[in-house]
Amino acid sequence: MNATVQATNCSRATEGPLCYNVKAKQSEIILFTTQLAVMLESGVVLSDAIEAIGEQMKHGVFRSVIEDIAERIKNGESFSSSLSYYPKIFDTMFLSVVKASEASGRMPEMLEVLSGYLGADAETRKQVKSAMVYPIIMLLMAVSATGSLMFFVLPRFAKIYESKGAALPKLTQILLGCSSLLGNEMVLAALFTVIIGAFFFFRSWKETLNGQKVLDWAKVHTPIFGTMFIDSVLTRNMRIMATMVNTGVSLLEALEVMQLSCGNYYFRCLWNATDKKIRDGYQLSESIMIAPYSDMIAPGVIQMLKAGEKSGRLGHVCDKVSIFYEKKLSSSIKTATSLIEPVMIILMGGVIGTIAIALLLPVFRISSVMAH
Repeated sequence: MNATVQATNCSRATEGPLCYNVKAKQSEIILFTTQLAVMLESGVVLSDAIEAIGEQMKHGVFRSVIEDIAERIKNGESFSSSLSYYPKIFDTMFLSVVKASEASGRMPEMLEVLSGYLGADAETRKQVKSAMVYPIIMLLMAVSATGSLMFFVLPRFAKIYESKGAALPKLTQILLGCSSLLGNEMVLAALFTVIIGAFFFFRSWKETLNGQKVLDWAKVHTPIFGTMFIDSVLTRNMRIMATMVNTGVSLLEALEVMQLSCGNYYFRCLWNATDKKIRDGYQLSESIMIAPYSDMIAPGVIQMLKAGEKSGRLGHVCDKVSIFYEKKLSSSIKTATSLIEPVMIILMGGVIGTIAIALLLPVFRISSVMAH
């Protein structure tokens, strides 16, 4: 049974709003939201619009999901209720905006705003991922170059010296010893076992509260990448707040969604504390200032939010703040890339240079060895 049929049968067989563990590409969700906004703006009925969009799609899991949503709406379910069956595709923020649009009767405009948010968020994620590609490629190149020198080149020199009864230079002996050790099957098996054990231990440890605290602290405070991470989280958070406030969702609901979406312990603490202070009667800007870890947000940004509250244009100001952080993120990525390049070159040069010297030392003496 293929994935499409499985997804369809799963959705038809379940009566309650339980989670279906199917996923979709971000590009598919953006296209669906954009098309739906346009069709509703043109006066097409919701169920007919969703059905028409599904018919235009290629056969696959997402098409089955859209067809199932259209059928549920025709059977009397609300749009938000139909979407809630697929939380892996339509997250809490998406559902909150749709619920607000159902209550206000402004679904076309609100879906258009939501589409803009999804597109901008996808672009931000793409920027961050592209910034991580370069150091990973450099690291893989360093490992492959080091491995080829250690396992293929050094042993050949050892054979030449062994055949002539000559001793290798000390540096070459050390590297050759490492090469022989790693080439031993027992050592490799033990090393592989340790790596696998460490991997599973790390995976279980990072799910604990202490593990989350340590890893999330490292994300925020790591040189070069820490600023980039903070900027990416705040870009998304401010964009969520702007989108939800501008579409009529309450500020408290927006804060709840931000807590779920940030994925970092310290940001969750910040927004959770802010949420509690607002419920106690404080303004958003005041709540952020007295919340723990508020130093992750620039004082100037808090002042902008305060001005937005006073003028009654908080959503508009949040949108401006998200644009500010988006530009700051682009600058952080450029800075990180420009700093990573020389660091990686120095590290690669140090490792490969050491091995190259270990290779050249025997070469300098090879003529005297061959003469015996």
